[in-house]
Amino acid sequence: MSTMLYAREEKLEKLSQEEIISNTKLVIQGLEALKNEHNSILHSLLETIKCLKKDEEANLVHEKSNLLRKSVEMIELGLGEAQVMMALSNHLNAVESEKQKLRAQVRRLCQENQWLRDELANTQQKLQKSEQSVAQLEEEKKHLEFMNQLKKYDEDVSPTQEEKDRETPKDSLDDLFPNDEEEHGQGMQHQHNSAAVAAAQQGGYEIPARLRTLHNLVIQYASQGRYEVAVPLCKQALEDLEKTSGHDHPDVATMLNILALVYRDQNKYKEAAHLLNDALSIREKTLGKDHPAVAATLNNLAVLYGKRGKYKEAEPLCKRALEIREKVLGKDHPDVAKQLNNLALLCQNQGKYEEVEYYYCRALEIYECRLGPDDPNVAKTKNNLASCFLKQGKYKEAEVLYKEILTRAHEKEFGSVDASRVNDGQMVKKWTVF
Repeated sequence: MSTMLYAREEKLEKLSQEEIISNTKLVIQGLEALKNEHNSILHSLLETIKCLKKDEEANLVHEKSNLLRKSVEMIELGLGEAQVMMALSNHLNAVESEKQKLRAQVRRLCQENQWLRDELANTQQKLQKSEQSVAQLEEEKKHLEFMNQLKKYDEDVSPTQEEKDRETPKDSLDDLFPNDEEEHGQGMQHQHNSAAVAAAQQGGYEIPARLRTLHNLVIQYASQGRYEVAVPLCKQALEDLEKTSGHDHPDVATMLNILALVYRDQNKYKEAAHLLNDALSIREKTLGKDHPAVAATLNNLAVLYGKRGKYKEAEPLCKRALEIREKVLGKDHPDVAKQLNNLALLCQNQGKYEEVEYYYCRALEIYECRLGPDDPNVAKTKNNLASCFLKQGKYKEAEVLYKEILTRAHEKEFGSVDASRVNDGQMVKKWTVF
């Protein structure tokens, strides 16, 4: 019996919702029919009770009618439960329908969300491209403004040769590096080629005014530490020159020198050396090996090697620059004296004091002869030579030079040193150095 019940329960558990509802409806119909049948029997029993006269039979009929009433009540209870099950089924159907609607809404919202994500991604990409375009346009605008500024310099009339001859020697674009006499203990003096432009004209090449202006602008940015502006400016100008003139052009070599300056100031010596070697190759190929511009690049490369402590590699470059300038400018030119100073400093760092004395003495002779005893380069060269004497222990020779420097400075500022006179109630004593 129990086995049959368990099998029946398992069978009921396997029924689907639709099957349960269908069976419930059948049960309701059966119970309704059974209820009607019981009511009919009960009604007939009540009629029978009215007709019976004997008490015993009447009691028996009353008992049967009571049983029928209880049976009808049980049937009505079953009907009520079946109706509750039907109502519950309807409620579950409504819930399921609502759930399906919600699922459909969720799917629609997911699709809309994905569409919005795709639209956002596309918009972000467009925004990024727009920002890049704006940045590029700003750079182009700056470049065009700069090129427009350079055109103004190109339109300026260059000074006559007579005016150039009257000018005092100035730093030229060829050398590019500032005049640091002894930087970081290395003692490399940077050259200033005052007649390089004139010599370049004689050699058939003149540095354009816009490149000189660009050099000054780059120097200004570099002195302010704004390398993020100076480097792209140089690279853009270099790219424009290579597009218009080709790589093997003297202007490209000049631009390479300017960019090497910026890299040198950033202590990027390898990059600067690579650019200077490239510039040297271009100038030798286009201008000839004995051109002043070649000498300028050789000097810049020697300065760079000197900063890295490679004095042996720098010395032959400096000597070759000296030979070119002696050949082009003459052996008594002030720029030759500056090259002699650089060469002397290189030799001094290697302990070659005899050569140092020779180069300094020769440079001093040129300065005094061509520029006069009051020129600042005379005092600088005497000071360098005195420093060389001190390192060799030649204190008397060094003393003589220091006295000459101080005496000349005093005479230039206050008059004769030997005159002892009273001025405004104060005694002016004889000048003494030690």
